[in-house]
Amino acid sequence: MNLELEGKRALVTGSSAGLGEAIAKRLAAEGARVVVHGRNEARTRAVAASIGGAAALGDLATDEGADEVAKVAGHVDILVNNAGAYPHHTWADATPDRWAQTYQTNVISGVRMIQRLVPGMRARGWGRIITIGGGLATQPTAGLPDYNASLAARHNLAVSLARELRGTGVTSNVVAPGAIRVAALETVFLHMAEERGWGSTWEEIEPRVVNEVAPNDLGRFGRPEEVAAAVAYLASPLAAYVSGATLRIDGGAIQGV
Repeated sequence: MNLELEGKRALVTGSSAGLGEAIAKRLAAEGARVVVHGRNEARTRAVAASIGGAAALGDLATDEGADEVAKVAGHVDILVNNAGAYPHHTWADATPDRWAQTYQTNVISGVRMIQRLVPGMRARGWGRIITIGGGLATQPTAGLPDYNASLAARHNLAVSLARELRGTGVTSNVVAPGAIRVAALETVFLHMAEERGWGSTWEEIEPRVVNEVAPNDLGRFGRPEEVAAAVAYLASPLAAYVSGATLRIDGGAIQGV
């Protein structure tokens, strides 16, 4: 399928590794000119070089960092707000300061980029904003309370933005991944598997994790490329009639209609 992204310019925040890297590579493969964002210069420039894109460095949890990234990004048709942190706090250790830090990193960072880049989209009459959310936004667990709440805020602001952009030719949607096999999450579960005696290889561990920790209807973790494909669709002209929607890429993990 031709997603008609040739010549479009995209910024994918937090794309120097993991899910963001897969999204950047998929958009580039579809013909978009991609700006890769990160805080680690070596990784960010390496991903950008691999797809012939530009590299933008900056901490989006600060106004100064957001200004630097927006300056490098320039004219952007597609904004993918992927950057964020995944702190492993419990209710016992999630202090108010940690809550505020998580909210600043996971929510306000995206707001900063929206406020800097969406006015140009509105003026041109075309644009796409895709926010990466997650199932914990609507089906939270007891743990990770600050992270769960920040995901819910990301979902909410994306829908609010869609209402704000009514009739402008600019859409705002959410892609909500479930458990995706990225390096950071794999490390967490490999450590858990060692403690619980589940085995030492991912092939041994994955079925146990899915069965006991992150159940879904397909019995496996998702792959970054599967999430990237959903983002590419929503970023394309083919999704012009989709706005304010949440597209779940979770193998059926969320038990709701």
